[in-house]
Amino acid sequence: MPTDLCTRLGMRWPLFAFSHSKQVAAAVTRAGGLGVLGAAQLTADELEEQLAWMDQQCGGLPYGVDLLVPGDYDEGAPDRAGFIAQIPQEHRDFTQRFLAEYEVPELAEGYEFGDVVEAGHLPITGNHLYTPADVWPCVEVALASNVRLFANALGVASPQILDGFHERGVLVAGLAGQPRHGEKHKAAGTDIVICTGYEAGGHTGEIGSMVLIPDMVDACDGLPVLAGGGIASGRQMAAALVLGASGVWCGSVWLATEEAETPEVVKRKFTQARAIDTVRSKGYTGRPARQLSTPWTDAWADPRNPETLPMPLQGILSAEPQVRMTRAAEAGQGRAEEVVGYFVGQAVGRLRHGRSVAEVFEEMITECDATLARVRSGDIAI
Repeated sequence: MPTDLCTRLGMRWPLFAFSHSKQVAAAVTRAGGLGVLGAAQLTADELEEQLAWMDQQCGGLPYGVDLLVPGDYDEGAPDRAGFIAQIPQEHRDFTQRFLAEYEVPELAEGYEFGDVVEAGHLPITGNHLYTPADVWPCVEVALASNVRLFANALGVASPQILDGFHERGVLVAGLAGQPRHGEKHKAAGTDIVICTGYEAGGHTGEIGSMVLIPDMVDACDGLPVLAGGGIASGRQMAAALVLGASGVWCGSVWLATEEAETPEVVKRKFTQARAIDTVRSKGYTGRPARQLSTPWTDAWADPRNPETLPMPLQGILSAEPQVRMTRAAEAGQGRAEEVVGYFVGQAVGRLRHGRSVAEVFEEMITECDATLARVRSGDIAI
């Protein structure tokens, strides 16, 4: 089962784990995969601290980091105050009415609209602007670290980023929801393309994985492709490899594990949910992102309510509500448990509560190996 990409990166199995939890990322690396720390919610100082922790936990084994870095530097981009000024009062009033309807208390520490909210373990998109000036300090931290893989989740990486990591022997990956996006990554010099099928959690495209994976492999013409979207079992992993992928990129499968950053109240909702209980919504970030379907996502889809704002305005608008809903749900306050949600893919129906990352990883690898053995032997029931 190991692929050429495994050899290049020094990993045992072609299973890549995206997670906002350093504990999940490190556990996957120790198990023989490659953990990728989703760091879009971190400051440069926080990222430096977490990567140092990864070094200690991984013992020289490979790991990666994932950031949202725009391809073009726009010196004229507004600062945070400029973005806040663009958010209509109508939208502010709407979110406050929504929170009042579901009896979600205000933040105990107080809040001035647009403030960066203390979110703890939660990746709150509104705390960051995702402009180059906002993200570049984190890129510099990654460049100075021991990461073996850098993934950019916001388009094609700039020549400055590609050259910087390549000079250090670090592979650069880019996310793509359409084959033409993969072609752009290849033309720019990206090393790995991560195809994100419609089923995936978080920001994703509109093409299902069964169609997207082989199309992306063909479009990238020799460039390694990681299959992402709806992969939460060894059988699905095997199918992706048979379709030509060099590995799989999994995020949702870790969200109910013991090590995950997911609040316990959300883990419970995940393990009770089915594939049909997710939706692509712009309600948190301003871009379509698959998440658990909740009254919050329903409200933003209702044509009687204000339309969502573009990124990063919607993220700034939703930051306070997201933290308030989560804190209140964890404390059992009001009707917050009804409205709290989180990013997750259609594989949510396969999640089980209380398992360790190592258990999930071993089960996927064992099932994948057995499935591929059946394929090789021709022992497939038709």
